[in-house]
Amino acid sequence: MNPPRVTVIMPVRNEAATIERSLRGVLDQTYRPLEIVVVDGISEDGTRARIETLTGDARDVSVRVLTNERRTTPTSLNLALEAATGDVIVRVDGHAEIEPDYVERCVRLLEEQDVACAGGRIVNVGEGLQARAIAIAQSSRFGVGDSSFRVGRRSPGSVETLAFGAYRRGVFERYGNFDEELVRTQDGEFNFRLVQGGDVLWMDPSIVVTYRGRSSLRELWRQYYGYGFYKVRMIQKRHGLAAKRQLVPPVFVAALVAAIVVAGVLRSWVPLAVVVGPYVAASLVASAIAARRDPAAFPLVPVAYGAMHLAWGIGFFVGLRRWSFARATARRTDERRGLRLH
Repeated sequence: MNPPRVTVIMPVRNEAATIERSLRGVLDQTYRPLEIVVVDGISEDGTRARIETLTGDARDVSVRVLTNERRTTPTSLNLALEAATGDVIVRVDGHAEIEPDYVERCVRLLEEQDVACAGGRIVNVGEGLQARAIAIAQSSRFGVGDSSFRVGRRSPGSVETLAFGAYRRGVFERYGNFDEELVRTQDGEFNFRLVQGGDVLWMDPSIVVTYRGRSSLRELWRQYYGYGFYKVRMIQKRHGLAAKRQLVPPVFVAALVAAIVVAGVLRSWVPLAVVVGPYVAASLVASAIAARRDPAAFPLVPVAYGAMHLAWGIGFFVGLRRWSFARATARRTDERRGLRLH
């Protein structure tokens, strides 16, 4: 039996600093037959030129470079899916680097485990002090909870989500494409659709993806604010929550706001200290443990934790206001049109 054809889809925008390592990792895959579909969201930093230079010498790999006028990640993913001819679809971002046998091992897992999606864990890395602190925070249980593909697990098994997975083409026929309304968390929402539908996502921690995350705390804040903001919409659409850990940042922010209000009423710092004190203490301990491999980054790891948790929590409540209003508006519009509501 012939091996399944694999298409690697790559949504990119302004990835000049990392695209060479990322795309080279895909071009160097041991697996064949392989095609690559890169969708550029109108990069402004020379990314497109670097892609064309790298792919110009490709011999036994089909490479197509498309343009996404709308620029968002989910629209780029869907454009790539429309162009893909593979039986298996593997997503790789422009700041992720896969090992030469990544595709080969993921395809083997799909066949051996008979699952809808297979993948590995990510190892966060960064260049520069802020980026290294961010990488440490995003690899820590205090930072991201029990997210298996981020903090790892001892043995292979089913997970609720993973990054850069290899999907059987049939899952997109059954569940549809990526939700273009979700500028962030579109992969998490799609994976949740699979799990709700009874399919299995399988992770092998021995399969590794190197992930170059945000390089500054400002970028990290924007990233996690977006996660929290769009998580509300995901919950509305899926009528459920993929993991309880996703509610921890909003609960923390709510407790912090309540403590500030009570402290103001009582004119006492005690309520605020009750909330902030344990968090700071836990953050410092977690930072000391997580930063053992990079002590120089230790002072910024608690700051990265705070940025991630506060941004996610604040984004969640802003999203709650935004999407609740949007849903109410849509309901009133449907009622005026005489549409049946569910």
